[in-house]
Amino acid sequence: MDLAKAAAPKSEASPERTCIVTRAKGTPEDMIRFVIGPDATVVPDIRRKLPGRGVWVTARADRVAEAVKRQAFARGFKTKVVASEALAAEIEALLTKDCLQALSLANKAGQVVTGFSKVEEVIATGAIAGLVHAADCGADGVRKLGQSLRRRFGDEPAVPRIDLFPSGQLDLALGRANVIHAALIEGTASAGFLERCRKLALYGSGSSQAASPKQSSG
Repeated sequence: MDLAKAAAPKSEASPERTCIVTRAKGTPEDMIRFVIGPDATVVPDIRRKLPGRGVWVTARADRVAEAVKRQAFARGFKTKVVASEALAAEIEALLTKDCLQALSLANKAGQVVTGFSKVEEVIATGAIAGLVHAADCGADGVRKLGQSLRRRFGDEPAVPRIDLFPSGQLDLALGRANVIHAALIEGTASAGFLERCRKLALYGSGSSQAASPKQSSG
């Protein structure tokens, strides 16, 4: 699954929302919801569960920064609010934390395998849902695992590749040391992690053309 081709899951129960910056419509999965905190501050609602009236911004860092600069939140809420100048960076940190928590849950569900040889074994079974490479890993391991995917699935293996997190963050999320490569085994928890990574990639890229994990290559 190429990130540029991946689409957010769309629920029939989730109507489209309107971005307060661009007025473009989109699904909740492709947007960030905001509510007003007790002190009139703008609070990002990453999981879309906080009470109160919400406004929506396209899930891109540049759109959030533009909303702050143009005071779009005050217009959207129709009242005076305070939006942090660092809001865009704060949201990226929240999205990253959300991804790593989802990875931890997938691990607890038995849907994560680490270590080069064990990842190769999962690839051979065909039950792989995605590959995770540390952002600071060497190119050789990535290349070799890409070759394993092509041997198993053909020239264009539709397996997402995640390389958004350095080894240190993966270590903490998985409770293991020196995590460089990991395989996601098919399941609900691993799918939840992949969807969160899709949103983080979209947010940081500023373009829907990178809104999904990269296609594996070697």
